[in-house]
Amino acid sequence: MVVSILCGGSGTRLFPLSRELLPKQFAHILPKTDKYATSLFQETLARNVALCAEQGREPKIQIITNESLYFLAKDQAHDLGVQIDHFILESYGKNTAPALAMAALHTQKHYGGDEIILALPSDHLIAKDNYQSCIEQALEQARHNQIVTFGITPTSPHTGYGYIRVEQGSGRVLGFYEKPESKTAQKYVDSGEYFWNSGMFCFKASVLLDGLKHHANDIYTLCEEIFAQSQSQIIDEQECVRLDRELSQGLREESIDYALMEKADNIACITSQLRWSDVGSFESLSEEYPKDAQNNATNTHFIAKDSRNNFILSSRPVVGVGVEDMIIVDSDDCLLVSKMGESARIKEVLPRLRESYPELARTHRTTYRPWGSYTILLESSFYKIKQIIVKPKSRLSLQKHFHRNEHWIIVNGSAVVQLGDKEIFLQTNQSTYIPMGQPHRLENPGKIPLVVIEVQMGEYLGEDDIVRLADDYARK
Repeated sequence: MVVSILCGGSGTRLFPLSRELLPKQFAHILPKTDKYATSLFQETLARNVALCAEQGREPKIQIITNESLYFLAKDQAHDLGVQIDHFILESYGKNTAPALAMAALHTQKHYGGDEIILALPSDHLIAKDNYQSCIEQALEQARHNQIVTFGITPTSPHTGYGYIRVEQGSGRVLGFYEKPESKTAQKYVDSGEYFWNSGMFCFKASVLLDGLKHHANDIYTLCEEIFAQSQSQIIDEQECVRLDRELSQGLREESIDYALMEKADNIACITSQLRWSDVGSFESLSEEYPKDAQNNATNTHFIAKDSRNNFILSSRPVVGVGVEDMIIVDSDDCLLVSKMGESARIKEVLPRLRESYPELARTHRTTYRPWGSYTILLESSFYKIKQIIVKPKSRLSLQKHFHRNEHWIIVNGSAVVQLGDKEIFLQTNQSTYIPMGQPHRLENPGKIPLVVIEVQMGEYLGEDDIVRLADDYARK
């Protein structure tokens, strides 16, 4: 069995915690454990590595993600001590049908068409109760050439989930239904025939490909061509398949439900009472946090007077007086205030946010890179101050800028700076100057993180003023 984890989504419903370059599945949005705040992606990895161990199998893990998110996935897997066997890197997100086709093509090539794939979203929370037994049932169905989906027994007439109608007794799938209105959702729940669509699947690689070939031949044919043209490469000591960018543009964006599940006749559904959440809103996220006597859920010290039924996330103490049924999310660069039950409407506001503050929608003040991270400490129209952290034995790309000069001050660790055809070794309290247009590179040769304060000055300070001349991570 190959565990194939899809983690290319943007998770915009959890803005400002989730951004384009740090989407929901990778953001540390869950309550802190003794070690760290776990991401949904890490939860998914840990759950399925444990599953394989319980089944006596060596885990074979395949990650399908956007090329810009590869290093987040790799680093978070490394933090858990989990080895990823293969990464499939998309240039464009085209929904689940192309992604699962690529997963099946890759699996068929490496393990054969009869290999079973357990395909999972990376941003759902699932309790371990009954998980193994559900997967075992699905594997048995998949061995008989069924494409298996998982239906979650609804606990409420939820309007934020799709539904699967299943014939009672036989388990035969009668239909897939998009997110309903509240009255329709209530009818679904009352009937006992409808289950929440979990977005989890289990199938033989060859069976899925045969189904797509028959029911969505344009997707199948182009995916086959893209996969044939794509080359495996080693990026930062990890094997990756980077899908052909030009051909991928032509793929039709389609979910596997529309492309195949609603049309095929070999669909089975495992119905279960798994404790499951897609964590698709702040309301559902609040259920993961402990609550006080007034039903306030928070990650901080909430000093409250006559305040109840609130969800508050902040890195600093919060004082509330007479506050009820509110969601308050205080990130380092943006504050969200919403009525409880209304937070999903953030998607209606995001287009205006992108227009006015495009970088705010794209990333936090701290942005993660394959070599480490940088944090914007202060900025104006003509200067910007950053803290740069470079991981041991890592280095930035060889690059130059057309619109800015830079000053680097070493505050921790040691650095090797390439400046034109010269190489400079710098230690703590030492600095250097990089003039506009000069090729340069920053490297950490040591065993501890390198911390640098960078002062940029110039007429344009955007992150797109970078011309990469050479790069260890195969970035464009």
